[in-house]
Amino acid sequence: METNDNEIIVGLDIGTTKVAVIVGREDKNGKIEILGHGKAPSLGVKRGVVHNIGSTVEAIKTAVEEAEKASGVEISTVKVGIAGQHIKSHQHRGSIIRENSDEEISHEDVEQLVNSMYNIGMKPGEEIISVIPQEFTIDGESGVKEPVGMMGSSLEANFHIITGMTHAAKNIYKCATKAGLEVEELILEPLASSDAVLFDEELEAGVALVDIGGGTTDIAIFHDKILRHTAVIPFGGDIITEDVKEGCSIIRKHAEDLKVKFGSALANQNSELEVVSIPGLKGRKPKEITLKNLAHIIQARMEEILDYVKYEIQASGYENKLVGGIVLTGGGAQLKHIQQITSYITGKETRIGYPNEHLSNETPKDIKLPLFATGVGLVIDGVRDARKARLLRKDHPVKQENMSKEEKEMQEEVKTGRKKTFVSQLFLKKIVEFFEDEERRQE
Repeated sequence: METNDNEIIVGLDIGTTKVAVIVGREDKNGKIEILGHGKAPSLGVKRGVVHNIGSTVEAIKTAVEEAEKASGVEISTVKVGIAGQHIKSHQHRGSIIRENSDEEISHEDVEQLVNSMYNIGMKPGEEIISVIPQEFTIDGESGVKEPVGMMGSSLEANFHIITGMTHAAKNIYKCATKAGLEVEELILEPLASSDAVLFDEELEAGVALVDIGGGTTDIAIFHDKILRHTAVIPFGGDIITEDVKEGCSIIRKHAEDLKVKFGSALANQNSELEVVSIPGLKGRKPKEITLKNLAHIIQARMEEILDYVKYEIQASGYENKLVGGIVLTGGGAQLKHIQQITSYITGKETRIGYPNEHLSNETPKDIKLPLFATGVGLVIDGVRDARKARLLRKDHPVKQENMSKEEKEMQEEVKTGRKKTFVSQLFLKKIVEFFEDEERRQE
């Protein structure tokens, strides 16, 4: 599927409240052109984990059909986001002794050190899905960011290791394949969102991305452009809806509408005189609810979620290094006054992350929302991969001396096989092999 020599990329975001499919490609200005998108209610996912295969497959099919109709593109291959409360992170340290210290440290030496981390013992059902080097140490000299080309006999590094439950990833893969799609890559959703809403300056200065989804709130902390800490809080927008439902004694649909249209994270910004009328059950009178009371309910739960966020920032060890503060994204970031309450509770400068930076000017407004940050980020990742592939083509017109810094970095990654990914291709390969073996057994 190619148009104007630029590959069409499809991102599939399987969330707790929605399944979103976004179709895009790189335009002539290097921006992302969104060709179309589709969305469907997600009824088979709870806290980021698939609980009903059939319902999730139907939601994916609905979203894909809508995206195909809007874009005029037949969708077959997708980049899929993976998230959920099963995702955990750990810090480890590894080292290797080199046979010949008179030779320069090579990419192969670094790969050997990284790959050794995959041998760490895990709990049953748990698997390492990503190993991310932090700083390196060469012969006791710490703080080395790029060891390749240096000399030394011992090579050590601190690693940020992300783990997940194998069965959860298998279910995501199974849902996509049952919907008739080929999974090209699995990408951690908070990292996809970071691609869409964070600036390079923030990544370098230090920033915490807080992605408030329906079932979970995902946190990713960066410093010096390196992922330093990840965490998943098992609360999101859905639990706020449940609180509103219980607190106002109304049905869930009305609670969700009330939260989205009139909800606020700060009760003192609302008046007792502001009242909204909710239709009653059949044969019963409408129910009147004050917006101040609604905000009290929402604020209580948001304070709890943000207390968890503050704890994770402190636990990361980077609390005092986040010059870029906090960036909120995800559907929950669209809640009124959430920026103010986040700054108040965490003591950090806060902004709302909109996925606008990489999108073309013609992008529809309804895509330029925090709600679609993950889906847009998945497309951005795919576009970067396509750029790398083009850089290796023999007929690529750009000479080495005319390449931008980003293009040179991409070319180096591809030549050495070092793809900057946040889910190991080895992890996806194991999942694919599992289902291939299962098919052979059934035959």
